[in-house]
Amino acid sequence: MIEIIDLEKTLDGLKVLKGVNLMIDGGQTTAIIGSSGAGKSVLLKHIIGLLRPDSGRIVIDGIDTADLNARQWMQLRKEKLGMLFQEGALFDSMNVYENVAFFLTQHTKLSQEEIEQKVAEKLEIVNLKGVEAKMPSDLSGGMKKRVALARAIIADPEILLLDEPTAGLDPIICASIIHLIRQTQERLGITFVMVTHNILDGFSIAQKIAMLHDGTIVASGTADEMRDSDNPVVQGFLRSITSNLISGG
Repeated sequence: MIEIIDLEKTLDGLKVLKGVNLMIDGGQTTAIIGSSGAGKSVLLKHIIGLLRPDSGRIVIDGIDTADLNARQWMQLRKEKLGMLFQEGALFDSMNVYENVAFFLTQHTKLSQEEIEQKVAEKLEIVNLKGVEAKMPSDLSGGMKKRVALARAIIADPEILLLDEPTAGLDPIICASIIHLIRQTQERLGITFVMVTHNILDGFSIAQKIAMLHDGTIVASGTADEMRDSDNPVVQGFLRSITSNLISGG
């Protein structure tokens, strides 16, 4: 579904991506893990076309994005891509219904009745039936994430990108959001690409895990393969996470 080939990017004089190579299979969840500041969000922004690489290519469902102009990129996003931003990025001045319906009202010719039906369907998927009239300020952090997820899937994308979906949430809410993400992916059968520094999130829901370190993918595989990896960077990362959990950090 997505092939990343020799991707390089320098930002503010710092080389963030140093030749990233990764194959992301369709119809499953791939988690890209790594320490904070490793470049995970930068990589995600390249996949959705918010950043252009200095060199290298990203091929999405057979389409070489290096050849796309701005208008073609916009069309690709409309047809294939959705994104759940790290902070949710809800519009504070719009209620839940308006936030979730935004893409449909702006970019489709669906009737009001059709839009209302789709919004209701997506809110039911994220277990938020009947909250259409609430404002973002009335929602808890977990509810905001759920609304943002409903908005991200409103156009039935083939690929959904998730940027640190549990950032800033307490452990109980984190667990419920991860459970919801797993349920949503299984129900819709679309390709999920999630970046996270929380290794437990990735290991609990992803069929494939890739570790980004110092600008490159240093290892990838299933959760078991990553646990058994003899790569010292992977093992060091796993030990640091385990030690942090034991110490209560």
